Amino acid sequence: MLIHPTLRMQSWGFVIGSTLFALGSAPYLSVLFGATLANVLFFAGSWFFTTAAFLQLVLSLPATTLDSGKPAIRAVWLSAAVQLLGTILFNVSTGAALYAHTVRGEMHLVWNPNAEGSLAFLISSALAVLILTRAGTYWAPQVKDWQSVWLNTLGSIAFGVSAIGSFVLKDGNTLDPNMANIGTFVGAVCFLLASAVFLGKSDRPAPALAEAM
Repeated sequence: MLIHPTLRMQSWGFVIGSTLFALGSAPYLSVLFGATLANVLFFAGSWFFTTAAFLQLVLSLPATTLDSGKPAIRAVWLSAAVQLLGTILFNVSTGAALYAHTVRGEMHLVWNPNAEGSLAFLISSALAVLILTRAGTYWAPQVKDWQSVWLNTLGSIAFGVSAIGSFVLKDGNTLDPNMANIGTFVGAVCFLLASAVFLGKSDRPAPALAEAM
């Protein structure tokens, strides 16, 4: 039976992925779990993120539209595509964290794709904010689109802070483990809430984002 992607499927993917990231970085729980289990949770969560991001990209089609008679990339599709790239980079980073045991490996296989993935999330969120602005809903707290976009933006900022805190020093330690952990936890909670607002919908992207260029 052919399964058609829906917004509910996409939202559940992000909710589950975010929950796994939140569990792996939650204060006290992360210490109880230990680094190995936390990394396993991050790796599993990253694949739920990637699956959900792929569904979001499919739901955001078509990729182009006509602007004054010329093809132009739709911002909603570009935002989804950049986010998918970011999730793939997190697949690489969290996967490498399971076996990278050298400073060089931690820097190039774990931190670099982590930082690049965080940057991709920030760019994707910036594009989503631009879409809201162009749609005239840059201030509409009662609208689910607005809630989701700004929660995702806060989550992307938190992941960026986490990437800074997890920078690998020459001695193999991270710059600020607490910043890295708290940033990941806050970001995961924001991503979870951003997707949870759409769990009641099932067949198409949220209207403002779907209709925006």
